[in-house]
Amino acid sequence: MIIIDGSEGEGGGQIVRNACALSLVTGQPFQITNVRGKRSKPGLMRQHVTAVEAARTIGSGDCDGLAVGSGELAFRPGTVVPGEYRFAVGTAGSTSLVLQTVLMPLILAGAPSRLILEGGTHNMMAPPFDFIARTFLPIVNRMGPTVDARLIKHGFYPRGGGRIEVDITPAPLRPIDCVERGALLSRSALAMFAGLPFEVADREIATAKKLLGWPEEVFAVRQLPEEQGPGNILLLEAAYEHVTEIVSGFGQLGVPAEQLAKRAAARMSGYEASDAFAGPYLADQLLLPSALAGGGTFTTVKPSQHSLTAADIIERFLGRRCVFEQLASGTHRVEVR
Repeated sequence: MIIIDGSEGEGGGQIVRNACALSLVTGQPFQITNVRGKRSKPGLMRQHVTAVEAARTIGSGDCDGLAVGSGELAFRPGTVVPGEYRFAVGTAGSTSLVLQTVLMPLILAGAPSRLILEGGTHNMMAPPFDFIARTFLPIVNRMGPTVDARLIKHGFYPRGGGRIEVDITPAPLRPIDCVERGALLSRSALAMFAGLPFEVADREIATAKKLLGWPEEVFAVRQLPEEQGPGNILLLEAAYEHVTEIVSGFGQLGVPAEQLAKRAAARMSGYEASDAFAGPYLADQLLLPSALAGGGTFTTVKPSQHSLTAADIIERFLGRRCVFEQLASGTHRVEVR
């Protein structure tokens, strides 16, 4: 059994999700102590419990310590069974993070699967649906499988109530190189809101316009049905030939619209000023499929603690190293060996 200290590295829920995915793929059981040990509220939260439940369900697994607030978790995998599954987080917990837990095992399961995930689709501390659908999944599909995700209903924090559907046509993962992003094709900036005053989104867009200097026609505001709120997100998107980067800023109490937009614009400007293929969040997501493919290379901005922790968990299960090398340009090259 692989023993993991959940307070190591970034000390968050990513350790739980990656360990579950790798356990299902390799058949190796694991135990995590000090679950989410570096978070202000340690232990499993509702979305982590749902993610582990999802892994246990698709893999006929057995689990001890699976409860909200639990600081220890033991997981023993069975055989992954493809099929149709529905998982509801029950709060605004992230559907994207539940998907992250079960996607790779189902991609390698040998027959198609369909997932219905209910909960949060646009909430803090997790990639929004738009990032999953337009940034991450296109790269996964280049590796062999076909994964199609559809947003049925938005779910903002704290209400939740969103729904996504995901169809998975499996295939062996093949290594790919993601080094050059290619020519810029388009840009867009969208402020979405529900159950909030229009001027919140309007102020976000005004600030983003001023800071990014993008053409006037790429900025837009979209109002969603009031019952899907309250909620607000600013999505900045830059589409290149080989990759699309999406930066998001989530509205939250006490954070002025201008400050939210300023942070998002600074992150997008930093990405555009670099020559990296992957932004920090895409880099996090690419490590697991690359390792399962047995190799691959991509360039990214400065690796986050999330990425370094993910690399450590991958090495424990697969024995494959993710090597980070800083290039003269300041970009980092990541290679799975």
